[in-house]
Amino acid sequence: MKILFSPLAKKHLDELRATKSQKIILKSVLKTLALMEHDLRHSSLNTHEFIALKGPRGEKVFDAYAQQKTPGAYRIFWYYGPDRDIISVIAIIPHPNKKKPF
Repeated sequence: MKILFSPLAKKHLDELRATKSQKIILKSVLKTLALMEHDLRHSSLNTHEFIALKGPRGEKVFDAYAQQKTPGAYRIFWYYGPDRDIISVIAIIPHPNKKKPF
């Protein structure tokens, strides 16, 4: 899979890269992105649909775990498309409130 980043997701990733205290989180996020690129069904991703959010054309949005068993564990939100074999990452954030994700 090829991964495209929305401007917001790119901003989130750049912020993690720029903050030394976020080094552990960045490492987890980069590992998760690598797994997503090669195997979206990898069990450690715990990928599931995030019902409170839709893509720009009504696509189902999914989240993958970058961290687990951590308060405010980071998640990567994505959807399939715009083309075959491409996924679009829309956000890389701590686990959000389901009523107001971003």
